[in-house]
Amino acid sequence: MNAPIVAPGQTLELTIPGPSTTLNALLSVPLTAPATGIAVVCHPHPLYGGSMTNKVVTTLGSSLQKRGFAVLRFDFRGVGKSAGTHDHGQGETDDCVAAVAWMREYRPGLPLLLAGFSFGAYISLKAATPARPAGLISIAPPFKYFEHEPRPPHPNCPWLALHSTDDEVVSYDDTRRELLTYQPPPQLLTVEGCGHFFHGRLNEIQRAVSVFLDAHPMSS
Repeated sequence: MNAPIVAPGQTLELTIPGPSTTLNALLSVPLTAPATGIAVVCHPHPLYGGSMTNKVVTTLGSSLQKRGFAVLRFDFRGVGKSAGTHDHGQGETDDCVAAVAWMREYRPGLPLLLAGFSFGAYISLKAATPARPAGLISIAPPFKYFEHEPRPPHPNCPWLALHSTDDEVVSYDDTRRELLTYQPPPQLLTVEGCGHFFHGRLNEIQRAVSVFLDAHPMSS
């Protein structure tokens, strides 16, 4: 790999290889070098306006960048400049795994954190089995919308789930019920009044990321 050159604290738009096509991505590096970890962040549903510039995804990325991670956000196939067409979560899982492979080649040997919001939270959970992250952050994972397929296995790493009780898109009660079937269950951080998109409450995400990383320092 010819590693892209990104100034400390900055973000670079680039194209990375996907499993069968190319994916458009944004690579952010920490202000202080070198990075202490790598992170891949997945966006919400492509058919409902989800993209890597979604404000929740951007907040996740910036929160991790501030904690010393090199962060890759990317558009799933068929979104923005990424080639291909929507594949109902199957190909998108492959896209996530490809993004992880690219980041591991870009910064080899560093611990990986996977994160995602809504559709992206479910995809990153599915991708955790082949990706083997050191940590996983899931914001409003929509289990109910994937009832037709087997539930993803436990990621076997520290796992934080964040969900608002008044989420108008993904039921908090459904998410909680599904998460409690995992052994051990993830840490479920419940917030109130944030809705699905955390309008005016993005600080809740920043705080959750910081507390989680303080409790679970990432290691390879």
